[in-house]
Amino acid sequence: MLTTLKMPKVGDAVDEVVISEIKAQHGATVAKGDVLFVVETDKAQVEVPAPANGVISNVLIKVGDEVKTGAPTVVLDIK
Repeated sequence: MLTTLKMPKVGDAVDEVVISEIKAQHGATVAKGDVLFVVETDKAQVEVPAPANGVISNVLIKVGDEVKTGAPTVVLDIK
C-alpha cells in the first residue's frame, strides 16, 4: 500500500525545517524506526524515522529544502 509520509512536527515552536541529509533512497527497503532523513531546526538536528516496514517508492524532498510541518516528504510502499 503506497503511503505518502508527511513532515512530522519536530518541536513545539517549529513549523519549518531544513533537510540536511537524506538516508533513504528510491527502491531501498526500510524497517520501522530506520532513519529516513535528518532535518535541522535553529536549535538542533532531528532524525525522522520510518513509521513502518516498506520500500521507498519516491523521495519528494532534497537536501537544502525548507519543509513545513505536514508537507509530503517520502512515498513508502508499506509491506
